[in-house]
Amino acid sequence: MFPRRSLPTIARLVRFNGSSSHTIATRLPEAPPPLTEEEFSSMIVHGRSLYPPSYHPRTHSVPVAQLQFRAYHHRFLELYMHLVGHAAAALGIPISRPVYLPTQRSLWTVPRGPFVHKKSQENFERKVHKRAIKAWDADPEVVDRWVRYISRHAMPGVGLRVTQWKRAPPGIGQQMVDAAVGSTRLDTGADNVKALAKRIVQQEL
Repeated sequence: MFPRRSLPTIARLVRFNGSSSHTIATRLPEAPPPLTEEEFSSMIVHGRSLYPPSYHPRTHSVPVAQLQFRAYHHRFLELYMHLVGHAAAALGIPISRPVYLPTQRSLWTVPRGPFVHKKSQENFERKVHKRAIKAWDADPEVVDRWVRYISRHAMPGVGLRVTQWKRAPPGIGQQMVDAAVGSTRLDTGADNVKALAKRIVQQEL
């Protein structure tokens, strides 16, 4: 008959005397690789808004837009920026993570009453929370569609200011010079200018 052993002792004997195949079989499975945005968009995922948005890598680091958000309540601000990030990920726009700007704080001191309580004052405070997002390397039409979408689904209580940069096509400088030269009159001689000046002087006198 075997002597009685405690449960921790038995577990220790099994761990040290077990075979290597048993040890490998009891390992946890490795985590699957993360899905790309294309694979994730093609899947039906219920509650996708609960997950953080995916951020596409920049290709040329050419800035195309900058978005600034303002709100009195930071919870509304975070929720709206979550929507903006998912919209940019679905359109394939590389954006930065939300940047926390300094909070604007305003204070007011107001008397409680005009007569008896004029020495009693009351203080009021207002905080404006600010965030910013920058977008790179995207087609202007895609950026316009993204801005229209987030403006259409704007959240009440959150202000949005969009700054877009559009690139001119190559050779725009030469085109402007040619247009300026073409609009000037180069056939005017010195004699014609003098005659025109004398005519203007005679009319004025």
